[in-house]
Amino acid sequence: MGEASRDEYKIQSFDAETQQLLKTALKDPGAVDLEKVANVIVDHSLQDCVFSKEAGRMCYAIIQAESKQAGQSVFRRGLLDRLQREYQAREQLRARSLQSWVCYVTFICNIFDYLRVNNMPMMALVNPVYDCLFQLAQPESLSREEEVDCLVLQLHRVGEQLEKMNGQRMDELFVLIRDGFLLPIGLSSLARLLLLEIIEFRAAGWKTTPAAHKYYYSEVSD
Repeated sequence: MGEASRDEYKIQSFDAETQQLLKTALKDPGAVDLEKVANVIVDHSLQDCVFSKEAGRMCYAIIQAESKQAGQSVFRRGLLDRLQREYQAREQLRARSLQSWVCYVTFICNIFDYLRVNNMPMMALVNPVYDCLFQLAQPESLSREEEVDCLVLQLHRVGEQLEKMNGQRMDELFVLIRDGFLLPIGLSSLARLLLLEIIEFRAAGWKTTPAAHKYYYSEVSD
């Protein structure tokens, strides 16, 4: 009941026609154009960062409903095709709108977190997710707090899973993060604090110790 009501709440941010489309996709996916549904969800995710943080659950629910009803994966194919197109145009997206770029990274990480094949994360998403995180760890991106915040939030969410899929790339990513933290590139004090926190979070086995939680979150609230 809780999961259903949360999906219901997220749908409220759409117009009435789109709400009906999404409700039908969740309950009777064979009755709607699932490629259109995938595009609607991605479009909204690029505009609304709150929605992009939770859209993975809705996508997972539609995929499960379609599989149960028809044993097909039209929605998943449409979703992954659209994610790939946006990924290929990610530099233009970032140049056009920093907010849409941050929303896209949040969304693709959310999809990576939720979608499974044989109870394993989707290999097809591992390198695209890493590439997005590597962009967020570049000096130019680290000078913007919204990109640092996105990088740290996504590593909290999917870092451990990503490292299991490709530990070498995680090592390379954290070299960039440590260099960014140590080199004088105009980091804000909040960005520096966030980077130090994620470095320690990974070093502690992707867990926050009580002492670290008290230190970092009291600093952020101050």
